[in-house]
Amino acid sequence: MKLVVVGCGRVGAELAHRFAHRGHEVTVVDHQSHALAAISPDFVGRVVEGHPLSQDTMHRAGMADADGVAVVTDNDTLNAVVAHVCRTVFHVPRLVVRNYDPHRMPLLEAFGLHAVGSIMWGASRLEEMLFNTDIEAVFSAGNGEVELFELVIPASWHGRRLSELMADTEALAAAITRNGRAALPAADGHLESGDLLHVSATTQGIEALRARLGWEA
Repeated sequence: MKLVVVGCGRVGAELAHRFAHRGHEVTVVDHQSHALAAISPDFVGRVVEGHPLSQDTMHRAGMADADGVAVVTDNDTLNAVVAHVCRTVFHVPRLVVRNYDPHRMPLLEAFGLHAVGSIMWGASRLEEMLFNTDIEAVFSAGNGEVELFELVIPASWHGRRLSELMADTEALAAAITRNGRAALPAADGHLESGDLLHVSATTQGIEALRARLGWEA
């Protein structure tokens, strides 16, 4: 794939290195020469110096032929505008944008962009790891608003219905594994001690499940 990384700070440099390591054709764009000079010496790809919104810079970066673009500068407004141009002018099929300031996430959402807020996501994961030691988060969607959790059904819930566990919570059962075999869970199915249950849930939803299972907060 032909990928362009706009912004060569720590996030951009790491992304570029990862993309190149996976064998993609990578171009990194930044208006600061010292930022481009700081990229890993073993990086195999192109670097383009210039302002991201410059038509000349975008053409030199190969936006017209890009399969995907990651816009990861530390300026949310710039990220939104660059991504919008990539989508509407160059018709880039895959776009992802970094959110630097959590208070400006609505700006990126207003453009209809897929945005990842490292501060929001990181805080959510740290909170989860600190408080939910008996339930493991295995996947995080968006910026951590919804996560996929796995939990082991305790003996106190043996023989009770899944619907009883999930009722009136912001959580949905995704899969249940019993004796090494996974299946889509039936709402009226019975639970067994030791079942591995995967649920998608909000923070409020997983807290409700923890309380229902009798685990201390």
